[in-house]
Amino acid sequence: MPMQYDAIIIGGGHNGLVTAFYLARAGLKVHICEARDIVGGACVTEEFAPGFRNSTASYTVSLLQDRVASDMNLGEHGLTIVNRPLNNFLPLTNDYLKVGPGVTESEVARFSEKDAAALGAYDQRLEVLADQMRRLALKIPPGPGLKGMAALATQGWPMLGLSKGEQHDLFTLFTRSAREFLDGWFESDPIKAVLGFDSIVGHFASPDTPGSAYVLLHHVFGQVNGVKGAWGHAIGGMGAITKAMATAAREKGVSIGLEERVARVNIVNGKAKGVTLEDGRVLEAPIVASNAGPALLFRQLVDRAELPAEFARSMDGYATGSGTFRMNVALSELPEFSVLKGHGPHHGAGIIIAPSLDYMDRAYTGAKAYGWSAKPIVEMLIPSTLDDTLAPPGRHVASLFCQQFAPKLPDGQSWDDVREKVADLIIDTVTAHAPNFKRSIIARQIHSPLDLERKFGLIGGDIFHGRMSLDQLWAARPVLGHGNHRMPVKGLYLCGSGAHPGGGVTGAPGHNAAKAILSDRFYGFARA
Repeated sequence: MPMQYDAIIIGGGHNGLVTAFYLARAGLKVHICEARDIVGGACVTEEFAPGFRNSTASYTVSLLQDRVASDMNLGEHGLTIVNRPLNNFLPLTNDYLKVGPGVTESEVARFSEKDAAALGAYDQRLEVLADQMRRLALKIPPGPGLKGMAALATQGWPMLGLSKGEQHDLFTLFTRSAREFLDGWFESDPIKAVLGFDSIVGHFASPDTPGSAYVLLHHVFGQVNGVKGAWGHAIGGMGAITKAMATAAREKGVSIGLEERVARVNIVNGKAKGVTLEDGRVLEAPIVASNAGPALLFRQLVDRAELPAEFARSMDGYATGSGTFRMNVALSELPEFSVLKGHGPHHGAGIIIAPSLDYMDRAYTGAKAYGWSAKPIVEMLIPSTLDDTLAPPGRHVASLFCQQFAPKLPDGQSWDDVREKVADLIIDTVTAHAPNFKRSIIARQIHSPLDLERKFGLIGGDIFHGRMSLDQLWAARPVLGHGNHRMPVKGLYLCGSGAHPGGGVTGAPGHNAAKAILSDRFYGFARA
């Protein structure tokens, strides 16, 4: 006889764990189906060489919602997050830029006094706009009908309190390119490069692409230890977050099945009835919430015949593919940068190898034409400078988060054929700024866009479960009319990053999906 539950969650990533926790806390019998042999989805820590551990995919923390962390008592379950000593370090050909508390203005002044003077107003403006994103993060976007219109008015009303200049900038962020937005504030390349980098993270696009300015805003609405806009490190790696979440969920009675790959969502008379696993087992529940992305869910797990024709057509056009190539390396020593000798706080920063917006644009156009750029964009973090649990004494691990690699290669090529070659190129890109880097590498772990898809279910290697563009945001994420987490099959919900507010380790989609599920359950909609 099939196992029966009140709710089944597809995928044990962080948002799936959050959804399960809130549902179980409300008294539901909840089961999570996780395809891999480790819970956490793309937010995990794994050993990739003897004695060396690191965050495998997601690699840094800022966007995790305080309410989620508090409700799940993540601190009491072992989670500790520390701040970076510097936000960013940008090595240039003959100089560098450091960005962080107490140093940014003087550093920027070396390149432009005008830009240094503009920083305060820029930060203040962006903070006002980021507050709007924070306000909406834990709210269910409006759906169709009168209830949706009421939610639209309630959620949109506070924006009328913005000044005309703030309203203008908010509209600009959603519609214009990062370059256009930053050119309105600054003149020097280094500060525009550091700020503009956020606009292409997880976004296979140029900083000249319309709408890329919003991705910049998305990455600054987080906080670490009460510091808004800061980024930090979870001691033990990103897996420490999902480990704490899994403990909290299990305490509420959630069962978690590992190596339980879902083959299909079972639907009877337009209603979700559970799932069938690849091994043939059937798990029954009137509620199914997918932490898997929309492209995976609706192209592989749900029979197209069960979907409204217009929704199915919209999902055919759902855009995925973030252009991400992810590596971890084990190091015998810290990189020695040509422009800043010795060890220092810059080793604990996000080290950005992309000196200008023009460099980023060329990386994108090169990748679009050939699959990858001869000069790729690399952000390197060395978390072992903040966390000695990740590597043996005197040794280090580094995360290489690399941008502008085509989700699908042209001319019938496969990432399996070129992944080692491209990894060498990335290593050489870092070595051009830190000559000892290549020879210090003991081991490396490579995840091409194809590897990310196969290992974590990220279609096209998309770390956000779908492009963060205006047509796929808020009430239109994943498609207009279903931004409220409720899919067109009764009892089927979206709880992962393919739902509002989008990508990053936030827990917000999971929180909001659980809220929608419990509301429907209370009113009887999920079983209607």
